[in-house]
Amino acid sequence: ARQSFALEHELREGIERGELRVHLQSQVNARGETVGAEALVRWQHPVRGLLAPGAFIAMAEETDLIVTLEEWVFTQVLTLMADLEAQALPLNTSVNLSTRHFRQTGFVPWLKALLKNTGAEPSRLTLEITESIAMEDVHEVIAKMDVLSQLGVHFALDDFGTGYSSLSYLKRLPISELKIDKTFVQDAPDNPDDGALVETILSVAKIMHLKVVAEGVETLAQAEFLTSRSDVVLQGYLYGRPVPADDWLAQWKAQKTPALG
Repeated sequence: ARQSFALEHELREGIERGELRVHLQSQVNARGETVGAEALVRWQHPVRGLLAPGAFIAMAEETDLIVTLEEWVFTQVLTLMADLEAQALPLNTSVNLSTRHFRQTGFVPWLKALLKNTGAEPSRLTLEITESIAMEDVHEVIAKMDVLSQLGVHFALDDFGTGYSSLSYLKRLPISELKIDKTFVQDAPDNPDDGALVETILSVAKIMHLKVVAEGVETLAQAEFLTSRSDVVLQGYLYGRPVPADDWLAQWKAQKTPALG
């Protein structure tokens, strides 16, 4: 308990001191072309170095600190998206949204205002949610999602296949994308059970006209298993680890504007 309290205090101060960093990880199509990116947060701890989300997100989600953290992330990401749009380099970007933040009474007005103030294009933004977001008062959840969907914002159901009632939520929630959990993706080529699960998810997505993103793609065998069965977007170390946003953007811009020759 003391460790958790100390970490919360450090993170709260770290946010105020500007220690958070946005990293981007590529999302590519079957031809290996970048079609978007997922924005991920890192903490540049003054003593422990660069920390991945696993070291602090779970703690933050237990308190309203996750709201403060995600407000910072969204502000950075939407500002970045607007800057790119102004340069005629629009970028489809996914951002994780916690259940606690989404359930805040003022979340929808806050996000609408942020979209307006930054000038980011709503249709380029995908909010990644988990099934837990709909565990209480599903009617209110749908109403909030509908408001944002009407602006053009997309919703992805993250970690699909690991929850309790995925199919019922697919039917009720305004979801446009499924993210296949990496635990299924990594064993799909060799494990018949995981392979069958992935094929089932792809079939459901096709019937319901949903985009599919497969996380945790690390080998060509995994990529070929997926792309041979569906028009799926791929994300994982095979195509690049999460890197600082400035570094990722420099590489991406270089790919989009190759040297004449």
